[in-house]
Amino acid sequence: MFVIVGWLVILVCVFGVYIFHGGNIKVILTALPFEMITIGGATIGAFLANNQMKVVKATMKGLGECFKGSKYSKDRYMELLALLYDILQKARKEGLMAIEKDVEEPHDSAIFNKYATVGSDHHVVEFITDYLRMMVSGNLNAHEIESLMDNEIDTHHHEAHAPVAAIQRIAGGLPAFGIVAAVLGVVNTMGSVGQPPAVLGGMIGSALVGTFLGILLAYAFAEPLAGILEQKVEEGGKELQCIKTTLLASMQGYNPSTAIEFGRKVLFSLDRPTFAELEAHVKKK
Repeated sequence: MFVIVGWLVILVCVFGVYIFHGGNIKVILTALPFEMITIGGATIGAFLANNQMKVVKATMKGLGECFKGSKYSKDRYMELLALLYDILQKARKEGLMAIEKDVEEPHDSAIFNKYATVGSDHHVVEFITDYLRMMVSGNLNAHEIESLMDNEIDTHHHEAHAPVAAIQRIAGGLPAFGIVAAVLGVVNTMGSVGQPPAVLGGMIGSALVGTFLGILLAYAFAEPLAGILEQKVEEGGKELQCIKTTLLASMQGYNPSTAIEFGRKVLFSLDRPTFAELEAHVKKK
């Protein structure tokens, strides 16, 4: 929502000031379709040529996420930590083997089904159950599991960052494609040097619209999308770090209440529940 609001502010300010100072908007509107086809077509072609299909699909999906609010909220984190508390508490009271069925069949687990938001997130459930399974097997120590977690989180970060990098490359290329469109316009103008000055002036003005559009699209549209998508990637990584910290604290012998406190502390301050809020939520659940 704020992306659209930001774009509207940009358009109103840029074109509003232009018109206020006596600018002829018809010049821009006349050239707009041709310049957009040139710049847009070149951008799409370069995007397809520069990325594997899996990155193209991930970028399209990521662009859709840019227009949605963040799913990473205080309520989600409280639910995640309450889920971890329940499963660690069960393991502490009944033994690690007691959670084996929950780990192997999370979709049939009463604990995972109790928390609809995070329990239905495939990636979160898979991350939790994979490392709980290693804890149940008892073949790896805390340092080995921590190394595996770090590697997986790092892989997830690089994979999720691919669409961000793709959009940033688009933003970097748009001004150049704008110049290409402007040069083509100048070439066309030079072929009409016999025309009256008023006609030549209009043709030069239309040519310069290409440069204007390339810069505007790069820094007002593409770069902000890359920025907001990067923020969402960082939030997704923070959730995995919260799970990692909680499980490792449990492996090191801390009780479930203390383990989820470790996890709470790694969250971003704006989304982090207070100790009292988390304690009340866990007791309620």
